[in-house]
Amino acid sequence: MTTLRLAFLGTPDFAVPTLEALLARGHDVAAVYTQPPRPAGRGQKPQSSPVQRVAEKHGIAVHAPQTLRDPREQEVFRALALDAAIVVAYGLILPKPILAAPRLGCFNLHASLLPRWRGAAPIQRAIMAGDTKTGAMVMRMEEGLDTGPVLAQLQTPISDQTTAGDLHDELSAEGASLLAEIVERLARGAVIEHPQTGAVTYAKKITPEEAHVDWRRPAREVLRHIHGLNPAPGAWTMAGPTRLKILRVRMADATGEPGQLIDDQLTIACDTGALQIVELQRAGREAQSADAFLRGFDLPKGARFG
Repeated sequence: MTTLRLAFLGTPDFAVPTLEALLARGHDVAAVYTQPPRPAGRGQKPQSSPVQRVAEKHGIAVHAPQTLRDPREQEVFRALALDAAIVVAYGLILPKPILAAPRLGCFNLHASLLPRWRGAAPIQRAIMAGDTKTGAMVMRMEEGLDTGPVLAQLQTPISDQTTAGDLHDELSAEGASLLAEIVERLARGAVIEHPQTGAVTYAKKITPEEAHVDWRRPAREVLRHIHGLNPAPGAWTMAGPTRLKILRVRMADATGEPGQLIDDQLTIACDTGALQIVELQRAGREAQSADAFLRGFDLPKGARFG
């Protein structure tokens, strides 16, 4: 098998399986680029990204620039003499000098069926929009936002039970295998590229304001909203003075005033239909099942959520 000299650009957990797959296949990962350490946890101490931790475990040089637009950073990147650069959820825009530096180009694993859901939050937006399928694509990177030609793709269904966390884990693992196979084809000069076709949509970043549950919407829309925000940032509602993060729900055959608790099993009415809460979380507590929650929290029938 022909191996390539690569740079890997990625930051979160989603990118880790791809880096590990490339290393397992013997490619020379000359450098890893990732976001700088960020404050996290209760102490808000700077923490390295998941990708940085994996790179350091393997003894790979790590770069964490604030920007790649600095000519000095671009010269450092060019000096790596790369065959290709692999990008997975990196978090910085790659300017033209960076895109042009590797001999074969820069290639990105994106978690949607492009051109649907270009941008920052494709997994969450696909669920929240009610899509019945999504997937991942490997594309050649251009200066535009997720506009490049596609080299390979995989598809997976989205059901009423699918959460963003479920899709994240599935596409992270399967996308890693897909991209590793494409890198091997690149090494053999055996890739075929196809332009993106279809309607373009953009997956804008999730904002804190979107996390509030609006029970005045139809039940299935509320379900997809909740599941699309699980695990982060988590959809929330108020039960009296108590803020609850709603993690999983299921459709229920019931009706009532939107936001009204209509039984003793955490079934809440929506504009049309109703949802039964399956899993939820109180502030400062662990996530728990609806049954466990109700054993320690009294909510009378007719209580209002909102």
